[in-house]
Amino acid sequence: MRTALTDLVGVRHPLVQTGMGWVAGPRLVSAVANAGALGVLGSATMTPDALRAAIREVRSRTAGQPFGVNLRADAGDARERVDILIEEGVRVASFALAPSRELIARLKDAGVLVVPSVGARRHAEKVAAWGADAVVVQGGEGGGHTGEVATTVLLPQVVDAVGIPVVAAGGFRDGRGLVAALALGAAGVAMGTRFLLTADSTVPDAVKAAYLAATVRDVVVTTKVDGLPHRMLRTPFVAGLERSGRLGGLVRALRHAASFRALSGMGWPALVRDGLAMRRGRELTWSQVLLAASTPVLLKAAMVDGRTDLGVMAAGQVAGVIDDLPTCADLVEGVMTDAEGVLRRLGGPGSAL
Repeated sequence: MRTALTDLVGVRHPLVQTGMGWVAGPRLVSAVANAGALGVLGSATMTPDALRAAIREVRSRTAGQPFGVNLRADAGDARERVDILIEEGVRVASFALAPSRELIARLKDAGVLVVPSVGARRHAEKVAAWGADAVVVQGGEGGGHTGEVATTVLLPQVVDAVGIPVVAAGGFRDGRGLVAALALGAAGVAMGTRFLLTADSTVPDAVKAAYLAATVRDVVVTTKVDGLPHRMLRTPFVAGLERSGRLGGLVRALRHAASFRALSGMGWPALVRDGLAMRRGRELTWSQVLLAASTPVLLKAAMVDGRTDLGVMAAGQVAGVIDDLPTCADLVEGVMTDAEGVLRRLGGPGSAL
């Protein structure tokens, strides 16, 4: 199926695996790339040296298939990480927040495609004006940090506002969703939770089981983890966070910030610089910045250590309707076969959109 996304990136299928921290490592990204979709490394939880090693591992596993790396635009070492992507010849740089005009120009001058993720039309218009090659638009159904506007409302708004390929995210898991997104003007879909729940994902089995057991009503939005709306599975731990007071939350945040400092190799000055950048970029209070510092550690507790009792599990609403763990190859093939079947039933072309 050929779309503006497949033409731009050079993949066979208009599917993107999002760059989830602690989840989107070399094994998952390689499996997605080898299946003909765009895999994206989640680099926010990696040191620069670990990022370089991960890029090289993906390349060794994929025989030249294109893949991407997700970066934090507000990180103090964002420029260093951009240089790593350029030096290693990465095809796509994605961003969870809008990168600066300068970062976009640096990447584009080096031939790297820039694909930021946004949650509002005005943000899409801004990055398009700055030279972004495509944009991922996440509706409120998506996991992790999320907004209030549903994908079906937000997506056509953005498609009508920008002249670059738009990738839809939030609520997608199968071929029916892909066709629906294409009908709304998207050039493809991005999926996080669906790729997390595959046999190629390194997430511990106990955590995958918790996702598979969840219903749609078990996927909730809370501000108690990092001060911003965050969609995740409802667990006793999350319920406890909801009941905690401000002082208890700040003490916990400081403790986890210290843990993240040890995990990431960042010193306290670097953490403070990142905190200042977060305050400017998101208009956060210092209390929210401290809460945000705890998020990577809480995610690691679940996604790496398997502690569903002590960690948080970011999840799109689609988690409530997923009940299997296919390989990435089987998932991608199934989505595309399903999409082609839907198109045939609708009487539309299945080879060019």
